[in-house]
Amino acid sequence: MNSVKRCRHSRTRGLPTLLAGALTLALTLTGGPATAAQQGTLHELAAAQGKYFGSATDNSELPDAAYTAVLGSEFGQITPGNSMKWDTTEPVQGQFNFAKGDVITDFAAQHGQSVRGHTLVWHSQLPSWVGALPPAEVEAAMTHHVTEEAAHYRGKVTAWDVVNEPFNEDGTFRTSPFHTAMGTDYIATALRAAHAADPDAELYLNDYNIEGLGAKSDAMYALVSELLDEGVPLDGVGMQAHLAVQYGFPYQMQANMQRFADLGLDVAVTELDVRMQLPADAAKIATQSTYYRQVVEACLAVERCVGITVWDYTDKYSWVPSTFPGQGAANLYEENLLPKPAYYAVRTALGGEGGPGEGGGPGALRAQYRSSDSSTGDNQIKPGLQLVNTGGTAVSLSDVTVRYWFTADNGASRYSTWCDWSPIGCSSVTHRVAALGTPKAGADHYLEVGFTGGSLAPGAATGEIQLRLNKSDWSNFDESDDYSHGTGTSYADASKITVYVGGEPVWGIEP
Repeated sequence: MNSVKRCRHSRTRGLPTLLAGALTLALTLTGGPATAAQQGTLHELAAAQGKYFGSATDNSELPDAAYTAVLGSEFGQITPGNSMKWDTTEPVQGQFNFAKGDVITDFAAQHGQSVRGHTLVWHSQLPSWVGALPPAEVEAAMTHHVTEEAAHYRGKVTAWDVVNEPFNEDGTFRTSPFHTAMGTDYIATALRAAHAADPDAELYLNDYNIEGLGAKSDAMYALVSELLDEGVPLDGVGMQAHLAVQYGFPYQMQANMQRFADLGLDVAVTELDVRMQLPADAAKIATQSTYYRQVVEACLAVERCVGITVWDYTDKYSWVPSTFPGQGAANLYEENLLPKPAYYAVRTALGGEGGPGEGGGPGALRAQYRSSDSSTGDNQIKPGLQLVNTGGTAVSLSDVTVRYWFTADNGASRYSTWCDWSPIGCSSVTHRVAALGTPKAGADHYLEVGFTGGSLAPGAATGEIQLRLNKSDWSNFDESDDYSHGTGTSYADASKITVYVGGEPVWGIEP
C-alpha cells in the first residue's frame, strides 16, 4: 500500500470545538460557565463546527406543507430516498426518467441545500431487465446508466453514493448482477464512469454495519485502500448508521472513522436513525438519545467527517415499521412533527441550547465513574461517581437519583452504605441498596444515590462522590461481572450507570 494517499479535492473545514478545562463545582443557579451557544437550526449548529446536518426525503412527502416547512429550514442537505435509484430513473433499458429526482434537486436549490445523490449502482431496486441481461452486456449497461445519471445531475449533486452496500455481513462481496458479470472490478468501473460524467462530484462507497470496527468495516477498509492504490477516483466512505437501542452502540466508531480519514478519505454518516422495539418507554428513549449524541460526538471528533444525514427526520415517514415489524420511533421528530428528546441530544452535542429532556434541562445530566477499588474480590464495593450538567439550565438535585448496578453474590442480604467524602458534603448525599425484583445479567441489586437539596448549574459538576457498600456479614463480592463495574481510574462518561430525574431515566442504559 502506498504511504501517501491521493486526495482529489482540497477543502477547508472548521475544526470541532473542544471544551477544555476542568468542570467546576457549583450548587447554585448562577455558578459555573455557560456552555450553550445561541439558538440555531441543526444545520447552522453543525456548520459552525465545519459540518453539515441533513435529512433524507421522498417525493410522496413533499405535498405535506408542515413537513416541508421543517425540512426546508432545519436541514442544510437533502438525500432523495428513492427517486434517483435505478428502477425509477431507467425502468426500461435506455429510457431515462429523471422527473422525480429533479423535484428533489429543485426543492434543495430553492432552500439553499446541497444534495447527496443516492444511488447509482445497487443490488436492490433494480428493474427486471438488468437481471435478465447476459453477463457480457452488464458492464456496458452499468456504465451507460452511471454516465447518463451523473451527467444529468452535474452541478446539482455535490456527492454520490456511487456503489451502495457492496458487502455481506462477514465482509465477503455481495452477489449482484454486477459482481456476477465483472467480479469486484465493477466498483472501480462505476467510480471511473461517475468521475468522467461529473468530475466535481464527491464519490463515495456506502454501506450499513460498517460504523464500528469489525469484519465488514475491515473489508471496506481493504477495498478502499486497494482502489486508492490503483488511482481509482474515490473521495469518501458513507456509513449508513441504521442503529437500534436493543443492540450495542457501534464498537469504537470514532476510531473507525479516523482510520478511513487517515487514508485521505472523507467520512459521512449517511442514513442515521435509531429504532426500538415498540412500544417506546422512557428507558428506550433515553438510550436512543444517547446513541444519537454519540454519533454526533464521533463525527465532531474526526475532522474529515463532513456531516450527518438522518434517514428522514420524522417518524411520520420512517421506513422502519414496514421493514422491521414491531419496531419504530426511530427519528428525531415524532409523527406530529414535534421534536423528541433525541433532537435535543443532537442540539446539545452540536453545541447548541437544548430543550425539554435530553439536551436542555434534566436530560443534559451525565454520570461519570472511576473505580476506587484495587480488588474485584474483596468485601466492599467502592465506586467513585460524579454528575456533570452539560445543558444550558440548572438542575435541581433533589429530583435526581443515580443507580450503580451490581450482583450480591453469596452471603448476607443486608447492606451498609457509606459516603466517605464529597465536596458537596456527604450530609447532602443519600444512599441505599435495593434488590431487583427480576435479576438481570450482571445485576440483582443497585446502589441508589440521591441528594437532599441544591442545584447543579450549567457546565458544572458535583465533584467526586466517594461511595462504599458492604454486606452485614462482610462476605466477599465478585465485581468482575457486575453490570456497572469498570476498571478505569480516571473519571469518564459511564453509560452503564443510570441517572433519573423525577423517576424518569435521562442518562445511561439499564441492565
